[in-house]
Amino acid sequence: MTSPLAAVVLCAGKGTRMNSDRAKVLHPILGRPLAWYPITSAFELGAQQVVAVVGHQGDEVKKQLAANFPGQALQYAVQAQQRGTGDAVAAARGALTGFNGAVLILYGDVPLLTVDTLKRLVAAYNPAKGALAMISCRLSDPTGYGRVLRGADRKVVGIVEQKDATHEQKLIDEVNAGIYVVESKFLWGALEKLTPQNAQGELYLTDIVAQAAKAGEVAVVEAPPAETAGVNDRAELADRAEVIRARINTRHMRAGVTLQHPASTFIDAAVEIGPETVIGPQVSIRGECEIGANVTIDQGAVLMHTTVGDGAHVKPYSVLEEAQVGPKCHVGPFARLRPGTVLEEDVHVGNFVETKKARLRKGTKAGHLTYLGDADVGAGSNIGAGTITCNYDGVNKHETVIGSNVFIGSDTQLVAPVRVGDGAFVAAGSTITEDVPNGALALSRTPQTTKEGWAERRRKVLEGLKE
Repeated sequence: MTSPLAAVVLCAGKGTRMNSDRAKVLHPILGRPLAWYPITSAFELGAQQVVAVVGHQGDEVKKQLAANFPGQALQYAVQAQQRGTGDAVAAARGALTGFNGAVLILYGDVPLLTVDTLKRLVAAYNPAKGALAMISCRLSDPTGYGRVLRGADRKVVGIVEQKDATHEQKLIDEVNAGIYVVESKFLWGALEKLTPQNAQGELYLTDIVAQAAKAGEVAVVEAPPAETAGVNDRAELADRAEVIRARINTRHMRAGVTLQHPASTFIDAAVEIGPETVIGPQVSIRGECEIGANVTIDQGAVLMHTTVGDGAHVKPYSVLEEAQVGPKCHVGPFARLRPGTVLEEDVHVGNFVETKKARLRKGTKAGHLTYLGDADVGAGSNIGAGTITCNYDGVNKHETVIGSNVFIGSDTQLVAPVRVGDGAFVAAGSTITEDVPNGALALSRTPQTTKEGWAERRRKVLEGLKE
């Protein structure tokens, strides 16, 4: 395509059938708002300007879209009143002042249209022959859709809506998808000529097709009906999400990732995964996750906004949120890494271990039943089962610092703020309230009392009571 390309994405509708306080285009599919998908397609297609037309909850729509397109020149226009699709496109004219070229018109609630189909549409657009190219599809039951009208020469002459169609026109199975590429000068002039032909006083974008047919030839590209399907309610949202989920999973598998059970695997759109990684069934990877190469993520694990280094192993039913897991680490099973957790290389965090705002340095091990919150643990240290960093005094959080090559015995409480020096030992069952110097042994226990023969004497007493 030699002429410049801009895109207008209609995101102004309320979506009454969603029965929601949230604008329809903000309902999420795999970690992204619904409108993210067509807007992303427009950018991938090479549109020089992309304008989102907002209306219902416009400020919130702009806020969330801006957060999802950082650093990209997404523009906004406002449709003040809901006066139809023609009026919505006309609202974008100010944002495209000075633009001369082709305008692609998309919808914020149509997420399945592929870039390949849009490329075919753009390729079919030829301003030397006509000002408009459109997408149609064929349905076995076209009830409710606008029919594509063709003349005796099979050229498009216009669109007729279901309510206005004759009996013969209702038998037409080719329907209008509402996706167009239009020459900008023609578009703005055609929109000015639209008049409301309905009780709602709405301006229908479909009326520009007849205008384009009178001025030249309308190019048509057929697309699979599934690609042009919109979202009107939550059931349709779930159906579209299932298609996108399958596409995402297929893309990763073709890039060298093994999904042991794709049908139960949920991977958000923003996730990046390296080759030779193996992902088990019932795994959910959400948000801005980056998974390295040769990683294993076992059944039931949940990862959110987390990075996992090459060769790491996340074992079954572990939950990782806003964490950084280094290369060759082992996490779980049943571990929980909370926000601010950093595991450096070759760290082992075992079953029922919880971390929060904790850095575990290279080679550290915390194998079982441990809580490490607001902690910095040095390289090569071993944290025994049942260890707790007592980080909260009821008002403030305090840090526990454990040096390198430290041995913390089982069932230890470290009452922060406290430091344990390099190479130190803390005996099992200790409560540590003071700093421990390098190489020292810290021991805090009640002396053990052993009474020989006590068990036998107790048994005899109990037997006597029974008699």
